[in-house]
Amino acid sequence: MAKYLQQVSQEAMPMTHNSVVRKALGKHLVDAGKLSPANIERACRLQHEQEQWEPIGIVLIKLGLVSERDVAESLSNQLELPLADRRNFPDELPIDSRISHKFLKQSRILILYEEDDRLSVAMADPLNQYAREALKLFTGKNILPSVGVASEIDIALEQRYGLKGGSDEAEGEDAIQFLDDVEQLKELASEAPVVKLVNQLIHQAVESDASDIHIEPFEGILKVRYRVDGLLREVDAPPTRSTAAVISRIKIMANLDIAERRLAQDGRFKVRVRGREIDLRVSTVPTMYGESVVLRLLHRDNVALDFGPLGFSSELERDMHDILAQPHGILLVTGPTGSGKSTTLYAGLKHLNTPERKILTVEDPVEYNIEGVNQMQVKPQIGLTFASALRSIVRQDPDVIMIGEMRDKETAAIAVQSALTGHLVLSTLHTNDAAGSITRLLDMGIEDYLLTSTVNAILAQRLVRSLCRHCREPYKPLDEVVLRWGLKRFTREKTITLYRAAGCEQCGNTGFSGRSSIAELMVMSDKIKQQILQRCDAGEINRVAMENGMQSMCEDGLRKVVEGETTIEEVLRVTQDQSRQPHSSQPPSSDASADEKTNDERSGETAARKTGLKVRIEGILSTGKRYLAALRHWLGNLLALLSGPWTHR
Repeated sequence: MAKYLQQVSQEAMPMTHNSVVRKALGKHLVDAGKLSPANIERACRLQHEQEQWEPIGIVLIKLGLVSERDVAESLSNQLELPLADRRNFPDELPIDSRISHKFLKQSRILILYEEDDRLSVAMADPLNQYAREALKLFTGKNILPSVGVASEIDIALEQRYGLKGGSDEAEGEDAIQFLDDVEQLKELASEAPVVKLVNQLIHQAVESDASDIHIEPFEGILKVRYRVDGLLREVDAPPTRSTAAVISRIKIMANLDIAERRLAQDGRFKVRVRGREIDLRVSTVPTMYGESVVLRLLHRDNVALDFGPLGFSSELERDMHDILAQPHGILLVTGPTGSGKSTTLYAGLKHLNTPERKILTVEDPVEYNIEGVNQMQVKPQIGLTFASALRSIVRQDPDVIMIGEMRDKETAAIAVQSALTGHLVLSTLHTNDAAGSITRLLDMGIEDYLLTSTVNAILAQRLVRSLCRHCREPYKPLDEVVLRWGLKRFTREKTITLYRAAGCEQCGNTGFSGRSSIAELMVMSDKIKQQILQRCDAGEINRVAMENGMQSMCEDGLRKVVEGETTIEEVLRVTQDQSRQPHSSQPPSSDASADEKTNDERSGETAARKTGLKVRIEGILSTGKRYLAALRHWLGNLLALLSGPWTHR
């Protein structure tokens, strides 16, 4: 019977499938906006030209025009069959000992459950009548098909049920032998199962909207994690025995040396998924049990390079446009790694990108290509660093210069000099808040008077997860919560309604979908410049900025909480340093308190006026030896002039 099942599966011809439904599949994908008619014609032409016939859905997937889930959802809607959820896959094969594993793998069929006269199965191709009839003939049960995603079925058959045959221990020994044989490893990494396995990992990451793929070998196990909305989540990993082949396949795709496993390596490659081109940056580092690999996914066609879609409020977007309209100076964007700094800079470049301006960038690496912008990739191995590239860029007559990161004093000094000579400079720093960027630049050795003359504004930002619009749940917060965080100042409504995460199929049961930025913009005012010249600490500078009207990141996040975009817990997670002190929304108790506040402000202004002359003198003296030498020369001439008449007497 096993031979019969295998023969039936192999002899399936294209005419046995419902050709009408096959054609309707392409039309359904076009109607759903997944494909264009030109792509359908291209796939049909390729389908007829290739030697071995394949269903149109498989051809479209191989061309990278649609994803496996797109095809499965279209078939499910067309045939009115349920879509199988991998979370409902059984832990054990219901009829493990009574059916050929090879047949299940070749037909891509996963048995879900067995009843008295019915057998429920998930099929990657529910139109495969031969496979359905063979199962019915062998089991004597009515087949209840559902549509499954092909890669999910393959992983379930391979990982949960071990359908490749052979013991894990023996294959583990083979994998160790391959580690020492580079040629065999190349052959293994180029085999179809390994290529397909790596492609499945990338396709699933794209479908999950992941920003990174982490492949981590440990003792006796291989772990794969996707970073989705800033947080890592573990997914089904390939078998441990395929670790060496999977990592080698990725290194081959990124043009890395697969024989070098003692040093860290970096590379990149491109793939096409669902008709979109995806850039992948690859980083490998040696660990105790093999090489750890991280792939950063850059969705070039899916990034909205504009301040509004990034989560900026209308007021903040207007302020950013005003700052970018200035002809010269420095705009800094600060925050930790993964806080969206580069995307914000690209949004600024897109706003500035007009035929009247020449824009040059120095980046490591170049993440997004913008037409009309001259972008340069640094290469330290040949001496092309940020500093050396900037020295050459200044002679290119640019209007706008973007520096990927101010990493050292030399780069910062050239950026300051560029701003002084009439260029608009955009760059990033790794600091926790806007005021901290001032102290960081002072620590680098940049003079305070140069900072006050060149820095126009500093934007600090974080990314918070956005609530899923399909499943978020409203609730009434406690009065203590409203009072503690001062939520009433962000709305005119008498009663405040907040939202919490629930979870649904649209968001993968996480309750969140996508991320939004929360930011604080510190514009360099005269008072802030006085604080910098007096070498005040970051806390004092931040206090003055808040008095001047700056809204902190925590406050911007709380505003988004009241608007129903995120949760208080999510804001506190990324702004712990700013959220320690509670905010009170209670108004002053009497007019006396308002008068007292006015008196304090007047006292501060009086003190500032009294110290203004001293601050200016300190600023002049700090300009260096050049000014001191000029002063000495002037005093010498004055003394000579005054002593002349007395000498004659």
